[in-house]
Amino acid sequence: MQSREDEIAYCQAHGIHLPFSADTSYSRDRNIWHISHEGLELEDPACEPNYDHLLVLGVSPEKAPDEGEYVTMTFEKGVPTSVNGEKMKVSDIIRELNRLGGKHGVGIIDIVENRVVGMKSRGVYETPGGTILMEAHKQLEELVLDRATMEVKKEMGDKLAQVVYEGKWFTPLCDAVRAFVTSTQEYVTGEVKFKLYKGNIIKAGTTSPYSFSTASPWQASPPAISTITTMQTASSPCSACRLKFAQ
Repeated sequence: MQSREDEIAYCQAHGIHLPFSADTSYSRDRNIWHISHEGLELEDPACEPNYDHLLVLGVSPEKAPDEGEYVTMTFEKGVPTSVNGEKMKVSDIIRELNRLGGKHGVGIIDIVENRVVGMKSRGVYETPGGTILMEAHKQLEELVLDRATMEVKKEMGDKLAQVVYEGKWFTPLCDAVRAFVTSTQEYVTGEVKFKLYKGNIIKAGTTSPYSFSTASPWQASPPAISTITTMQTASSPCSACRLKFAQ
């Protein structure tokens, strides 16, 4: 057998049922986090994906409901703990977010990937739950983490993604990067609210007992900013307050 078409013909000839037809025989990989699609029209980067045939976990933004849906999530030390007031284990949270995100066309990307072996591969990825979870977590971190920590965490997040993608989970580097990321999550606790609407995740409010916007006397509002001179900024009273708060 030389092609996927040959394989399909063989299965049909031998009475083996396949859950797809020749025109939807994409190469797919699926787990709790996402599903990837390759093959058929996706082989040519010049071709637009046929989302009507392609999507499995949800719908395109154009076919999502015309009315948005509000969702609330809570986190404790960076770990998601509930969705819409219902406590769940993390795996069930991802499943629920997959359902909600798929319904509203969230988390669909069309990318050309740089493989470890040096080749490029075009694919469409559906990651509705993961996309929501990442955005909600980022929304809370914006309220809690100081600027310097957020900058380095972004770099370490990119490094961790690369290390894991290359299959290097059981390495000293991976251990070190994960230890740093874990240390940044000590105060990432609070509630996040957002609206899902036609592929978008729209912020609708964030609260945390560790919010710098309320716990710090140096609030970043226009009246407060106007009282801070250039010299005071150089001596960084805001940074000093953050360091004291973190202790």
